[in-house]
Amino acid sequence: MERLLDLQKKLIPDVLDIMSGRYRILQSLHILQPIGRRSLSSHLGMTERVLRGEVTFLSQQGLIHMASSGMCLTNDGEAIVKSLGKVMKDISGLKDMEKKLEDVLGVSKAVVVSGDSDQYALVKNELGLACVREIERCLGAKNIIAVTGGSTLAAAAEMMHPLKKAHQDLLFVSARGGLGVKVENQANTICAKMAEKAEGRYHLLHVPDQLSDESYHSLIEEPSIHRVLQLVHGATIVVHGIGSAKTMAIRRHSGEEFLKRVDTEHAVAEAFGYFFDRTGRVIHKVQTIGLQWEDLFGARAVIAVAGGKSKAEAIEAYFKKGPDSVLITDEGAAQEILKNFQTI
Repeated sequence: MERLLDLQKKLIPDVLDIMSGRYRILQSLHILQPIGRRSLSSHLGMTERVLRGEVTFLSQQGLIHMASSGMCLTNDGEAIVKSLGKVMKDISGLKDMEKKLEDVLGVSKAVVVSGDSDQYALVKNELGLACVREIERCLGAKNIIAVTGGSTLAAAAEMMHPLKKAHQDLLFVSARGGLGVKVENQANTICAKMAEKAEGRYHLLHVPDQLSDESYHSLIEEPSIHRVLQLVHGATIVVHGIGSAKTMAIRRHSGEEFLKRVDTEHAVAEAFGYFFDRTGRVIHKVQTIGLQWEDLFGARAVIAVAGGKSKAEAIEAYFKKGPDSVLITDEGAAQEILKNFQTI
């Protein structure tokens, strides 16, 4: 297959470009259906005129169904998207990019989706879908899945579906308390939505994410919170995001003194309330109830999801001393990370 693809790239490169473009349309429909042509063209960054011609062709091939509610994939269209996934990674070079990321970051597995989520919101949905697939791959006989918050994890919740490999014991738990941001991006909301769509159960952590010493010691002794924390620390799968340090410091309503410290100590990454500098050193830890960064260094599956060119430095710094993980990212972040390593 790889030899055939190499020959096609040299002899008929236009065919591969057309194939990639049409696959991207089908893949986008798979995520967004039903959707109108104007909305789809906006998501794809493609003119309506060009999209109209492609949609007409794909409809004639029996891959797209046109309806008043919008365009949807037919069964054949769904089958094409599913079967072409690996081939398209070979064509686009994403497979090679994944191997390089595994080498430079030291992660056990890297999954790269096409595009840059900083530029196109649709890419975040593709990150979410890749996350769901990885969760399904990691399922075992007993499954406690701890999830954090953030917009990328919210996209994963949107893309969640009944998990085929799941046994009757499928439990989602919030790994963090509430951060005071948009409710749809909080761990509790994401946890509940994932469980509902996966047809599992859930337990939520009803505490603020950031606490004073007095509040921390008082709340941690509460029986209901203690029970949830036991489940959280017994998680078999942990799914979390990686944030940019300055963005997360502002989101946590940090004072001017700490914001200056973020700059002077070159903090670039945040996860689980820990702030990391460019070498991966922890420069600050927020006191939180829930899963801690140190808890990730153990016998459990850890899935980190973060994308966008703007997250490249944060991802790179986090994995300097981070736990063995599966990294799910996008082309924008991956290209920037690999470019940084080439210049070292």
